[in-house]
Amino acid sequence: MTNDLPPAVAALIARAEGLITRLEQVLPHAAAAPDWNAAIAWRYRRRGRGPVLEPVRHVGGIRLSDLKEIDAQKERLVRNTEQFVAGRRANNVLLTGARGTGKSSLVKACLNEYAPRGLRLIEVDKADLVDLPDLVDLVDGRPERFIVFCDDLSFDEGEPGYKALKSVLDGSVAAAGDNLLIVATSNRRHLLPEYLKENLSYQHTEDGEVHPGEVVEEKISLSERFGLWISFYPFSQQEYLAIVAQWLRAFGLPDSAVDAARAESLVWALERGSRSGRVAQQFARDYSARHG
Repeated sequence: MTNDLPPAVAALIARAEGLITRLEQVLPHAAAAPDWNAAIAWRYRRRGRGPVLEPVRHVGGIRLSDLKEIDAQKERLVRNTEQFVAGRRANNVLLTGARGTGKSSLVKACLNEYAPRGLRLIEVDKADLVDLPDLVDLVDGRPERFIVFCDDLSFDEGEPGYKALKSVLDGSVAAAGDNLLIVATSNRRHLLPEYLKENLSYQHTEDGEVHPGEVVEEKISLSERFGLWISFYPFSQQEYLAIVAQWLRAFGLPDSAVDAARAESLVWALERGSRSGRVAQQFARDYSARHG
């Protein structure tokens, strides 16, 4: 068709097409769908011109039976995940509480448990949550059941991912499909920093009721959009020792060695200033390497 045009117009069109081609090579683009059969977990990462979904080749092999002293939390997450995998209604989940108590491990264990039934996981950094609507569109209509997982989630004032997450959780015209859940872990129950001065915004009525101010209400509003809250608490000494014993046995040590490690495991926790499940695993890894 350009042969019938005046030479000047044809040249202008050719230059415009070349310019568009170069722009397409530079401008960012949405993530393309990967081979969903290549893995059970992916990482959503920004690379070069745009985001990509990178398959996780080696997912940690932790199982639900490996997690001790969090039975109540385990039962609630397993029930919600079972409903989700079975195609029934399920809630987005926020796991909050003390560090090293098994929040992330519990999510990974559920993935390993339900992957044979079609459960898949996509890990997203909080900086990339601005792309969450695109990710929702990418998996829409797929037969698999997807967990979008954000580990150690918290926001500072004004971060862009905050509003994107809030919209997808609840209130957006384009809601997430029924094959996608958002699961996040955080040390902060309300996901945003809280300051002493904000307590001054509370209003006290004559009948003794207390009402939070607008700033506090805004901070609470995001976490309230998660339908299921699961709280984790610091372990007692007895619970910590039970977790140490579980890990030592998992690393192949006999009961006699487990009993012998008791005192040393308490010293290890004292030096670390924490009796968390993570500290218990780290001690067991070191002890089993020296005595296994």
